[in-house]
Amino acid sequence: MFEEFKNAFSRSNNGHIQLIIINVVIFVVLGVLFVFARIGGFENIFKVVHDQFLIPPTFAEFATRPWTVITYAFAHSLTDIFHILFNMLALYWFGKLFVEYLGSDKLVALYVLGALAAATFYLLMFNTVPFFKEQSNFPGMVGASGAIYAIMVGAATLLPDYTFFLLFFGPVRIKYIAAIYILISFLGSVGANSGGNIAHLGGALMGFIYIKQLQAGVNWGGWITSVLDWIKNIFKPRAKVKVTYRKTEPKEKSSAPKKASQEEIDAILDKISDRGYESLSKDEKEKLFNASKK
Repeated sequence: MFEEFKNAFSRSNNGHIQLIIINVVIFVVLGVLFVFARIGGFENIFKVVHDQFLIPPTFAEFATRPWTVITYAFAHSLTDIFHILFNMLALYWFGKLFVEYLGSDKLVALYVLGALAAATFYLLMFNTVPFFKEQSNFPGMVGASGAIYAIMVGAATLLPDYTFFLLFFGPVRIKYIAAIYILISFLGSVGANSGGNIAHLGGALMGFIYIKQLQAGVNWGGWITSVLDWIKNIFKPRAKVKVTYRKTEPKEKSSAPKKASQEEIDAILDKISDRGYESLSKDEKEKLFNASKK
């Protein structure tokens, strides 16, 4: 199990699987704590832990836990297994398609942007609209649905006529799947799960805007990719520098083109798959060009 987890995070262009693993691990950890808390009688301690993933509906309470604007999108209901099951299935299907065309970096960026947009819409509605303000006496909201709606609508905006084969329905274009989900959430915005459905609509709107901006040459998620790369570099092990002194004969400068090993070429191709050709350095472009002439 540990090896599977480790390999999932070492493979390139695998962002949808990585997000699923993070969500499932958090669900399992919180679920185990929940069971032991009920048995041991320390529900109050568990509530403190769980509240760190629960985004409250009012600005006053949210101000005491601002980090929940993102942590809520990695937690799910502990009493309804279908909550996480359906969310992760949708993340896998639409995430796999999204990664195939735009890469993992943009998938993760849209997941975060979708979560932020869903939380913002949720907070605005429950603090400014009288109808929802009267119903803001619940503990809070958890779930990746808003972020997943962003990915689903993003994929449908990018590839509206792409077809999924659904059980009992056969081939269905994903633009219709996204439209049906949006309609269901809109109708449910005044029901028992009004908070969750409002968040879905916020995430869906972000998915549409993100792809339209991307098609116009603007990457709204670039800052998220940069921040995550910076965090990764902090934990990346650095090679030890070994200094030696060796007397060698001076060599003549060679004007021969730089050659790259197959491992370097594979790494360059993976980088293009993840971030596009523009992300390559001048040296990497030169190596790729020279390799293509073989």
